[in-house]
Amino acid sequence: MTSSQLLLEGVELMLMGMGSVFFFLALLILCIRLMARVIERFAPAQHAREASAPASVKSVGQGPGPDVLAAIQLALHQHRARRG
Repeated sequence: MTSSQLLLEGVELMLMGMGSVFFFLALLILCIRLMARVIERFAPAQHAREASAPASVKSVGQGPGPDVLAAIQLALHQHRARRG
């Protein structure tokens, strides 16, 4: 085989490999989108409940409560006492 034939065979093999990977990834994306639509169709009520749930949750700006702060201080004190 000449070097040009080997080069053409390598390019052909590369294109087949890249084409198969592209096809697989496109098929994977299609399946994921299809599954998302099926899930949205059969479970829309749960999504609506999650949207209204944050009303009872604490605000992000608030810190930990006083009991949590006391537990943290106690743990730090014990840790530092052990280390010396």
